Amino acid sequence: MARYPRGMATPRSPKPAPVKAGDADLGLPDPPGAIDGIRVGVGGWTFAPWRDNFYPAGLVQRRELEYASRRLSAIEINGTYYAAQKPDTYARWRDEAPPGFVFTAKAPMRIVQAKVLANALGQAEAFVGGLSTLGEKLGAVLWQFERKLDREDFAKFVEGLPTEAGGRTLRHALEVRDAASVDTALVDLARAKNAALVFTDSADWPSFADATADFTYSRLMRSQSALKTGYAPADLKAWAKRARTWAQGGEPDDLPRLAGPAPQANHRDVFVFFINADKERNPAAAMALIDLLRK
Repeated sequence: MARYPRGMATPRSPKPAPVKAGDADLGLPDPPGAIDGIRVGVGGWTFAPWRDNFYPAGLVQRRELEYASRRLSAIEINGTYYAAQKPDTYARWRDEAPPGFVFTAKAPMRIVQAKVLANALGQAEAFVGGLSTLGEKLGAVLWQFERKLDREDFAKFVEGLPTEAGGRTLRHALEVRDAASVDTALVDLARAKNAALVFTDSADWPSFADATADFTYSRLMRSQSALKTGYAPADLKAWAKRARTWAQGGEPDDLPRLAGPAPQANHRDVFVFFINADKERNPAAAMALIDLLRK
């Protein structure tokens, strides 16, 4: 898929009306929650440019998660890629987010970059054990593999990923960037584990939309600074249609796949995250997509 051209400049959105740092009520609408099982969000919640075009002026940084989790329906925690957090930290994030909101979390690089992945399964179990503190607000765990994979070792790792933690069933999403490992065998492996293959919407890495689990996971990477909503209206409408198709148990017919269609399902949960690219526009893109899904 071709990369969209980027704008030459980054127009600044008008700053929202000031809000007092200690205000208990931010004047927010009800949290969007899942719309027919579809959740939309961004990666992380701490990004300086968002204080000019997303967060209210004067909002203290410690309340940014509280705000973001009431405008979006999911957030992918990226900081865990560099260091897992203590259970107390996950518990604090859990309590700051409203009912119905969920987090996903990116697995630590020390695990996904291990020389022998199968030997890191103990670390994987410890990581998801800590994440389980999020309780019902843990939506999925993202495993991103950037290096060349040994197929047998990778299969052992995927097959050995824990299926539950803290008494809750776990969901795993696999993002494989080694083109040589992205084929029908990967689809079969993911389906056997009920793990989602991540659709990255990227020109830089393999990007296929085979449905392999009872949920789908998309990481959209084409936001443009010159567009107020990051994506053109027609592109957001297309993503709303695709998300609805996944949620209804089907597969979009305009995205590439590696294998034959998955069996029709009655329903799938759907995660759509706006990630990277011109990151300052990602919250606007996510909120625009939520608005389209509401209609």
